[in-house]
Amino acid sequence: MDSIVMRKTRRYAATALTLSAAIAVPALAAAPAAHEAAHAAHEAAHAAAGAAQVARATLANGLRVVVVRDPLAPVVTTEVNYLAGSDEAPAEFPGTAHAVEHMMFRGSPGLTKDQLAAVAANMGGAFNADTTQSVTQYYFVTPAQDLDLALHIESLRMRGLDVSATEWAKERGAIEQEVSRDLSNPSYKFYEQLQARLFAGTPYAHTPLGTRPSFDATTAALLKTYYDTWYAPNDAILVIAGDVDPAAALAKVRAEFGTIAPKILPSRPHFDFRQVAAETVKLPTDSPYGSVYLAWRMPGLKSPQYAASLVLSDALGSKRAALYGMGMDGTALFGGFFDQPMPEAGIGMAIGIFARGSDPKPLLARMRAILADAASRGLDPQLIEAAKRNAIASLEFQRNSVDGLANAWSGALAFQGLSSPDEIKRAIAAVTPAEVDALARETLVEGHAVTAILTPRSSGKPVAGKGFGGAESFAASPDQAVRLPEWARRELAHLSVPRSTLHPVSYRLPNGLRLIVQPESISDTVQVYGRVATNQDLQAPRGQEGVADVLDGLFAFGTRHLDRLAYQRALDEISATAHAGADFSLAVPSRHFARGLELLADAELHPALPPAAFSIVRAQQAGFVAGQIQSPDFLAQLGLSKALLPAGDPQLRYAKPATVSSLTLAQVRNYYARVFRPDMTTIVVVGRISAPAAKRIVERSFGGWSGSGPRPVVDYPSVPANHAGRIYVPDDSATQDSVQMSETVDVTRNDPARFALSLGNEVLGGGFYASRLYRDLRDRTGLVYSVGTGFDLGKDRSTYTVSFGADPDKVAPARAIIERDLAQMAREPIAAADLARAKGILLRRIPLGESSFDAIGGQLLELAVEHKPLDEMTIAARRYLSLDANDVRAAYASHVRADGFVTAVKGPPPR
Repeated sequence: MDSIVMRKTRRYAATALTLSAAIAVPALAAAPAAHEAAHAAHEAAHAAAGAAQVARATLANGLRVVVVRDPLAPVVTTEVNYLAGSDEAPAEFPGTAHAVEHMMFRGSPGLTKDQLAAVAANMGGAFNADTTQSVTQYYFVTPAQDLDLALHIESLRMRGLDVSATEWAKERGAIEQEVSRDLSNPSYKFYEQLQARLFAGTPYAHTPLGTRPSFDATTAALLKTYYDTWYAPNDAILVIAGDVDPAAALAKVRAEFGTIAPKILPSRPHFDFRQVAAETVKLPTDSPYGSVYLAWRMPGLKSPQYAASLVLSDALGSKRAALYGMGMDGTALFGGFFDQPMPEAGIGMAIGIFARGSDPKPLLARMRAILADAASRGLDPQLIEAAKRNAIASLEFQRNSVDGLANAWSGALAFQGLSSPDEIKRAIAAVTPAEVDALARETLVEGHAVTAILTPRSSGKPVAGKGFGGAESFAASPDQAVRLPEWARRELAHLSVPRSTLHPVSYRLPNGLRLIVQPESISDTVQVYGRVATNQDLQAPRGQEGVADVLDGLFAFGTRHLDRLAYQRALDEISATAHAGADFSLAVPSRHFARGLELLADAELHPALPPAAFSIVRAQQAGFVAGQIQSPDFLAQLGLSKALLPAGDPQLRYAKPATVSSLTLAQVRNYYARVFRPDMTTIVVVGRISAPAAKRIVERSFGGWSGSGPRPVVDYPSVPANHAGRIYVPDDSATQDSVQMSETVDVTRNDPARFALSLGNEVLGGGFYASRLYRDLRDRTGLVYSVGTGFDLGKDRSTYTVSFGADPDKVAPARAIIERDLAQMAREPIAAADLARAKGILLRRIPLGESSFDAIGGQLLELAVEHKPLDEMTIAARRYLSLDANDVRAAYASHVRADGFVTAVKGPPPR
């Protein structure tokens, strides 16, 4: 469960901040004139076909329903959007909506919390919720065969909620751990203060998360009152997207929800926004770099100006704009602009990243000058038009994900108050440069900006742990089999190998490049996923640590044929986005695939690597590394690695400022020439294109690429088992400890034992509330908010890790329970119900790996890189079905040591 305080209600692009790569947004350029008529006709036909795939209804009780068919994979997403969030919470209890969201997982009349956990886990997909200011959303992503189960669960939860003082007392401990986790994040602290300043006197002045003091005072009765007031069919929108028949799905919704009574809803809170006064916030951060923010209040999702606001934000954040250019000319490590819209208002925020130890004042002055210029003189009309195309193009790319399609509809209906995602498309198309410039003059006023400077600060070096807390003893709670409701038992009883919709075609080009093509017709787009298998630790000469990172940063500076801006302009002309490097990608309308791949190949095979850019990137990387190696996250990971691996192991190599600063351009170019080679490269193509056509185009663009010499080794060698140990890394910015327990294991990615270990891992850490660790650490004791477990299996070395966050006094009890449960896995066969649930989770999860282009491309790429058959998931499914409880016990007894963990704690001193 997540309290999303910076929710993206529009999924136009996933943005990531690294030193070498910034925001990558699909851009839609106008079709060439010769194709305009044909393209317009195609769009009209496409719209007509789309309309036939959508069913809508408003039930007699007021529940609004939209069903959208998406046959990409046998998967369905359901999203119940209650139109109430933290806005409707009592002022003195700001986290009420968030707390009710948590309690929705603790049972309803006719469905106990244990049954809910078991049924949802057996369904095998995603089952979660998030709380925002105006909407609380509950969602399933699950195999389409389980739509009936998802709908029945949501109807039971809409009909009633079990809220007892005892259950709230247990859940309070978990939610307070979530609060501690977020308050340990300096970025969250900044965002919390930013909202208070931009939205003073309104419900937006606080985040949906809540506070520990308010939760301490919250009662079960208060939560029940909130639920009884706002959770009603006439205050909800249900979105269903996936491989379903819209009419049949709508009939099921009527049967499940039609008899739920509506409620009389109270009036909504009033928003009276005050003028924002300029203010500066200064905070320390545990990040390896510093951040400068300039933030303004912007129009909200429901504002008539929202489309212009969106275009303004995207234009300011363009790779061709001045803020991004700060990261390219050395003014900053990275620069950009992004927006965080909420229904009634939003936040527009410029960001500049500076190296640890640098003075942020020149960067802040440059950012202010850029934005003042935008406000006074307006924006480049070409950037405005490109931003409009970016936003419109992204709507087509949203069709490439079942989950993304559901998010788009929920965002349009529940957050924006529109009738469909197409409405915002029309609004964006109508935006004029004059409207954007007028909005810039109105909003980007320095006297109304909130400035924030987050400065890196050292917290201390790692120290050897001397034992965290006193001795703890926990008697194992008996595992009681959960009796499933009959309606769920019938649906979940049968386990079988799921049907795969993937039929990839694999080629090996003469130069050794591996090409895999998976044709899909769900949208008029093609996406490319590529990787050059490399390993800097094994391939960089001694003294050249960091050479791969500098090279990666240089790919952004264009090609030998097109400089940085010309290259980006060429991508914009065909509505494409591309990223070059060891991991490379392309997203492009299918009609422009050939040109898009030509541009990608030019960047990948002929990077400019210009001397002036090299000097900038080298200095940026050296500054970044200087901060990174002092950050608590890095120190914790380094200390953990040193405890797990033998001295001198290549995985212990890392860049230092001196090694980066001493690099030469010749060394970078030599590294590129040796490491980037076709026989170490895999390309996966997914989208509207045939396999033979894709092969012809890839051969034309990449076929002339060549390499020489024997294939390099890129996999780490095997290592002996580690000794148990403990390390502690201080982090003054954290209020909660982040704990990672890791050990080496002697199972590799091709070992048959991996299947039994995967089953056991689901029993321990999978299936949400139904997992053993989740039940013992959260449900029964409230020691943690969440716990994660997983095997990282390599070709020759592997690790097993358990991670969690906890208050300092809860670290030792939580660790003791983890060790106890792992020892029990090796000692006793798991219960039949646990085994069946673990199998169900893994089997039903397989279709989810085919429910988006990203999932398909990522899965096929990983399988190819690991030299596994492309139908490995079907092979795995058969193995899972053949295993029994004793196989799981034997695997854990042979390969996992409950007493062999190295425990790394980052945060306040554990007690």
